[in-house]
Amino acid sequence: MARRIAAGAAYGGGGIGLLGAAAVGVVLAEVQLAKRSVGGGSAPLPPVPDGLYGTAYGLADPLRLALLGDSTAVGQGVRRAGHTPGALLASGLAAVAERPVELRIVAEPGARSDDLERQTGLALTDPGRAPDVCVIMVGANDVTHRMAPTQSVRHLSASVRRLRTAGAEVVVGTCPDLGTIEPVYQPLRWLARRVSRQLAAAQTIVVVEQGGRTVSLGDLLGPEFEANPREMFGADNYHPSAEGYATAAMAMLPTLCAVLGLWPETDRLDADRDEGMLPVAKAAAEAAAEAGTEVTGARAPWALLKHRRRRRLPAPVTAEPAPTPDRGPAPAPEASPAEIRGSD
Repeated sequence: MARRIAAGAAYGGGGIGLLGAAAVGVVLAEVQLAKRSVGGGSAPLPPVPDGLYGTAYGLADPLRLALLGDSTAVGQGVRRAGHTPGALLASGLAAVAERPVELRIVAEPGARSDDLERQTGLALTDPGRAPDVCVIMVGANDVTHRMAPTQSVRHLSASVRRLRTAGAEVVVGTCPDLGTIEPVYQPLRWLARRVSRQLAAAQTIVVVEQGGRTVSLGDLLGPEFEANPREMFGADNYHPSAEGYATAAMAMLPTLCAVLGLWPETDRLDADRDEGMLPVAKAAAEAAAEAGTEVTGARAPWALLKHRRRRRLPAPVTAEPAPTPDRGPAPAPEASPAEIRGSD
């Protein structure tokens, strides 16, 4: 199915339904029940973490990091800038690179993949200062708003291609598993999981084809969500909590560092961790089923499937966000215990 979705996006196919028509009535009934619980609390307005991180390493020649996507990329659900994924990734990247990192958020709460064109334009506003690396986290709203999956991955593919053409590395956190949202009941939970994983796999295929890398956010950024939903979700029972975003940063930071060459890459694969060289569609399907899995292109049509080891960084360098021309002063993010360093 993921291959069909990706092919439909590439060749202009129409929307390929992810659910049979016979399931629609049941799904709609379950959706009404879920709506009474999901979002029952109120998510605080997302903080603004834009600015310069790792200033202890100096102010000259910072790495430029941009985040695109939806409310998950923005960090909706937490109240402090230092708890957002952007701040966590920027702080962790600065600590690994021993170099300042300039963070810019162009993501938008509620955004779907059809907003990526606008966001990509914002990220590339200054051709002379294109981002060194872009992180995209998108897909959940495509599922909940029933966007045709072929349309969804077509927009994502176009944005990745445009960013790569501009010289930016791209890491995509694929569609999270909406089946882990606690108030969602069966059979909607099973259907949400199926749809989310199919979209995540299709996203992986098109991103790898355009020269980007993906990290599966799987069961909403880690198995901790199913085991500890009260802790890992925020006040509205939908967006991640501070602990949830820390788990997201833990999953994505190793790939972010690897794509920038901050430690040597190796093609040596660890069979004990189920790593391997697989056809891209098979690698995409396996990654969608296991959170934290990285997929990167190899010799077409093959891809590398990796499970990077992750360990906590020592005490991170304090980040002091600086005002940016377009977003204004940002609150100083706090040092997070969840900044992660990965190694092969």
